[in-house]
Amino acid sequence: MTGANVLERRTRLLAFSGLSDADRILIDRLLDQRQRVVSARRDVVSEGEAPRFVNFVIDGWGCRYRQLPDGRRQVLSLMLPGDVFDPNVQVLRRMDHAIGAITTMTIAEVVPDVLSDLVCSHPAIAQAIWWNDHVAMATQREWIASLGLRSARERIAQLFCEVYFRLRLIGRCPTQTCEFPLTQADVAEATGLTPVHVNRMVQELRRERLIEWSGRTLTILDLDRLCEVAQFTPAYLHLDRTTPALR
Repeated sequence: MTGANVLERRTRLLAFSGLSDADRILIDRLLDQRQRVVSARRDVVSEGEAPRFVNFVIDGWGCRYRQLPDGRRQVLSLMLPGDVFDPNVQVLRRMDHAIGAITTMTIAEVVPDVLSDLVCSHPAIAQAIWWNDHVAMATQREWIASLGLRSARERIAQLFCEVYFRLRLIGRCPTQTCEFPLTQADVAEATGLTPVHVNRMVQELRRERLIEWSGRTLTILDLDRLCEVAQFTPAYLHLDRTTPALR
C-alpha cells in the first residue's frame, strides 16, 4: 500500500473513488492545519452567525437544527465523524440555521479560500466536493420523504440504517455494532416524534430482535430485515462512487 492508502479516513471525501493517492494526502493535510474542540450541546456555528470556515468533523457527533422562539427544535441532519459541511460557506453572509454538537466534537477548520484554491488546481478534489454536496442534498431529500411518508417505526429504522452505512463508509463500523450516542430525545427531534413514541418504537424493534441499543452503542442484529422494515435502500448515499472502507 502507498502512504495515502493507509491514511485513516478522517473525512468522507477520502472515500471518493476518483481521488489519487496524492489527492488524498493533500486533503488529509488540510485537516491538521487548524482544529478546535467543541463541547457537547454547544453550537459549532450559531444561527445568524457569519460563518468563517469550512468544517470537517474529525470526531464526535453533531447536527443541523432549527429552533423556534418557543424552544421547539427540529434536527435537520446528523453530522457524523468524517463529514464535511458547508464547503461553499464563503457565499453566505449569515447562517440561517445552527450546527450543534451532540457529543464533544473535534472540528478541523479550513479557510474557504484555501479549499477553493485546492479545488481549482485539482479537478478530482473538486469532483469529491461535488459528490459530497450531492450526497448531503440527497440525504436531506430522504429525511423529508421519511417525515412525509414513513411511519414512526419506519422512520426510526431508517435512521438506524443510514447511520450504520455512513459510519461503515469511513471504517468506523467494521462489525454490526457502531457508536450511537443520540438520546431518545435527539431521535425524536430528528424524526418528528415525541420521546415517548420513540421509546415505544425502539422497544418494538428490540422485541423483534432487529436491534440492540444500549448507552452509546447500537447493534444491528438483522440488517436485511431492518432495511426491509424501513423500506431503506442506500442508493441516495451514492456508495458506488466510493472505495471500500479501510480496515
